[in-house]
Amino acid sequence: MATQSQTDISVFPPDTPTPGTDMGPRRSKRSWIIGIAIFTIFAGVAAFGIVARLRSAVTVRAETAQLAVPSVSVVSPQHSAAAQEIVLPGNVQPFVSAPIYSRTNGYLKRWYVDIGAHVKKGQLLAEIETPEVDQQLEQSRSNLATAQANLRLAEITKNRYQGLLATHAVAQQDVDNAVGTYDANKTVVEADQANVKQLAVLQSFEKIYAPFDGIITARNTDTGALIASGNNGGNVLTDLFHISQPGKLRVYVNVPEQYSQAAKPGITADLTLAEFPGRKFQGKLVRTSEAINYATRTLVVEVDVNNPGGELLSGAYTEVHLKIDGQGSSFLLPVSALIFRSQGLEVAVVKNGSAVLTPVMPGRDFGDQIEIVSGLNGNDPVISNPPDSIVTGQRVQVVQPTATAGGGQ
Repeated sequence: MATQSQTDISVFPPDTPTPGTDMGPRRSKRSWIIGIAIFTIFAGVAAFGIVARLRSAVTVRAETAQLAVPSVSVVSPQHSAAAQEIVLPGNVQPFVSAPIYSRTNGYLKRWYVDIGAHVKKGQLLAEIETPEVDQQLEQSRSNLATAQANLRLAEITKNRYQGLLATHAVAQQDVDNAVGTYDANKTVVEADQANVKQLAVLQSFEKIYAPFDGIITARNTDTGALIASGNNGGNVLTDLFHISQPGKLRVYVNVPEQYSQAAKPGITADLTLAEFPGRKFQGKLVRTSEAINYATRTLVVEVDVNNPGGELLSGAYTEVHLKIDGQGSSFLLPVSALIFRSQGLEVAVVKNGSAVLTPVMPGRDFGDQIEIVSGLNGNDPVISNPPDSIVTGQRVQVVQPTATAGGGQ
């Protein structure tokens, strides 16, 4: 029996409950341990994910805060040169120029010069036929001859009566009448003489002469054209010729107000023209209007240029290079540093890590650079390319060493 019992016991695996044994408590304990293990695993995974997310959120917040501070490049304003050259547009004009009108009415009989002709003072330019003036002059001369004849007769009568008065052959009244008649005829003769002189002068205007040496730049009439005198009331007249003197030229330039105090008579000015590449014509500022134009806020100055060879043509466009004393307080900045807003022109200056918007006044524009004549002290770095949304007090981060706004003129 003992042998049989050992055999029966050995046929079951060690973990297999024997028949008739109660395994409920053992199974509950094992399930509880497995559940705890699974929960621990899931809890660890969840905790790891939460910690990773928290770390990521902290990193994102830090990066966002860092990115919220814009990175900027800055430049240091550079003082402009002590001696400056400003380039301004100008129009070349002849030193002496005049339109030539007729002083009498008539028809153009003949013209002798055309455009481009070099004429001398007193040279005959054209002739005008004035038949009405000619007839009036003849009539006036006839009236003068009649008045002179009457004057001679009155003089004889006056002398005769004065001689007879000494012998008491005539009355004093007759002598007075003779003297009065003589004086009246003398006055008539003087009036007729003045009328003849006036008409003779008008007749002399039939010939048009050059008032000075120059060049004919325009001819606005032709043979047979009706000519109206230059004193015809409110009638719109056209000049017969236009003559100019090209030996010396005037150039009028509008100088901006900020340079008006430096634009003094005596400073040199060079002229450059497109038709003469690489050449400069030297002139001199001779006078100014001494008044700022209300509309343009500029000072009108005159530059005179000698032109003995006639190379420069009147009416040409030129660029005038004026050499003036520089303004010690002006600086140069890149154009990209400017901020254009409704309150005016500004630049962003970096102070203690923050941007400060500073209003400035511009001067000359050099294309990629601009002159600032007021608003900067030259010590503070200026943001070279500020964002459009920048405001005063905004934190900024300088990403490169301060550069210099070079390229001074």
